[in-house]
Amino acid sequence: MDSGRISIATQALGIAQGAIDETINYVNQRKQFNKTIASFQNTQFKLAELQSKVDASRLMIWRAAMLKDQGAKYSKEAAMAKYYCSDVANEVVRTCLQLFGGYGYIDEFPIERMYRDAKITEIYEGTSEAQKMVIAKAIGLK
Repeated sequence: MDSGRISIATQALGIAQGAIDETINYVNQRKQFNKTIASFQNTQFKLAELQSKVDASRLMIWRAAMLKDQGAKYSKEAAMAKYYCSDVANEVVRTCLQLFGGYGYIDEFPIERMYRDAKITEIYEGTSEAQKMVIAKAIGLK
């Protein structure tokens, strides 16, 4: 299941990065109070925080994949990547949907589908709770 966990982490990463990309396009066009939403500091800070978490997710995936490629043990790193990336994907998409406002719930915008797709990454190839059990055992907890 370890290889699958890296794959699911990668899927979660793609969903998260796609949500950020779509949101950046949207907030650069959508205007409120005669200004783009992107010009508000809160929007800028939120998207900066989210992109930082997505980049950290990417590094976790690279680490797990590198260990796999080297033939080393990578169960802990694969579980950590899957757990963290799926968690980040859900946070990112939820926050991005909030920036879309009511438009985030209609199927004319891809963020609506991303919101649904992000949730499954916490479930298949082992739930987030199962990943925590793998991690706990790998760090020496009994």
